[in-house]
Amino acid sequence: MDRELSAAKKKENKLKVYTRVGLVVLVVALSFFGLRLVLKPTVSKESIITAVATVGPIEATITASGVIVPETEEIISSPIPARIQKVLRQPGEKINAGESVLELDKESTLTSFNKLKDEQQLKQNKATKLRIELQKDLNDLQAQYNIKKMRVKSLESVVADERYLLKIGGGTPENTRQAELNLQVAQLELKLLQDQIQNKKLAMQADLKELGFEMDMQARDIQELQRTISQAEVTAGKPGVVTWVNTEIGASVNKGDIIARVADLSSFKVKASISDAYADQLRPGGPVIVRVNDTDIRGMVSAIEPTVANGIVTFFVQLDQKNHPLLRPSLRVEVYAITSFKDKVVRVKNGPFFNGAHNQPVFVVQGDKAVRRTVQIGESNFDFVELKDEIAPGEEVIVSDMKEYSHLSEIGLKN
Repeated sequence: MDRELSAAKKKENKLKVYTRVGLVVLVVALSFFGLRLVLKPTVSKESIITAVATVGPIEATITASGVIVPETEEIISSPIPARIQKVLRQPGEKINAGESVLELDKESTLTSFNKLKDEQQLKQNKATKLRIELQKDLNDLQAQYNIKKMRVKSLESVVADERYLLKIGGGTPENTRQAELNLQVAQLELKLLQDQIQNKKLAMQADLKELGFEMDMQARDIQELQRTISQAEVTAGKPGVVTWVNTEIGASVNKGDIIARVADLSSFKVKASISDAYADQLRPGGPVIVRVNDTDIRGMVSAIEPTVANGIVTFFVQLDQKNHPLLRPSLRVEVYAITSFKDKVVRVKNGPFFNGAHNQPVFVVQGDKAVRRTVQIGESNFDFVELKDEIAPGEEVIVSDMKEYSHLSEIGLKN
């Protein structure tokens, strides 16, 4: 039969149980912390990039893509409707002012020119003939006028004689009235001839003037066509390099069609494009940095195209060094339009660590470990990122991509 344990024995047994449980908990805790210590993430210093936070200025920028283009380009268009007869310069060849790029077939234009000259000669003959005919008609009227004038003088003498005879009783009133009537009719006929002569002179002047206008217009057309024919050999207006030319021999071109382009490669500008989401941050005259390879060239926004194509805004940059030796036509470059400027800010070199957020984790090197801090981000550009808090000048920041460790408060560093 079992005996009941004494109170002292029960107390001793409980103490043993508690001791065992405590030892188990202690072992588990030590194992956990030991395992954590053993499994603590460690990163090789050679696999990361760091930068020291400094104090200095920062220019906030928006990034665009650009291409180098000639600052000036001469567009040569066809002066006449013609066919391309001969190409004298190929794309990429240098050309001087006045030298021919290509020749146009001017046969049809010459035909039109000769036709105009023939028409002008016909009009000149017509004018001469008209002048002779009008002068003949005028001479006939003048002769009739002179004859009628002598007739009036004769009738005036008859009237005077009849009046005298009537006065002395040797004539009759009927003879006198008839003589006066004949005189009045002759005077009216004389006046009619005088008006006809005057009207004929005015008509002759008007006809000759109209014909003269037609001949003057035709002369100007001939002169313009002659000048156009002289331009059938398409020439460059300034020295440069042929960037494009229509090389299709025999192709028909209309007046005004572009047939060649000549660029001045002594100076350049940048044609840039950016998302229309940033269009309101662009302004004419705004400062710009153009990065060619690893060289920065300053400039400013010279023009912004008013239209948006597929969500893209195009603008042009005038460079401070238009003839920089690194500039080449069609060279792709990075364009940074400066939107604001700050002085004396804590900044660190830009790198993969920067994700564009206003607040983000940043790892700071402290001896053989890196500690995570949540930092408020300010302005940024292609070179620097502003750190508005949590980082002091002189502290070393990891600028490599650390997204893999962003959930950890710290990581170990090893050589």
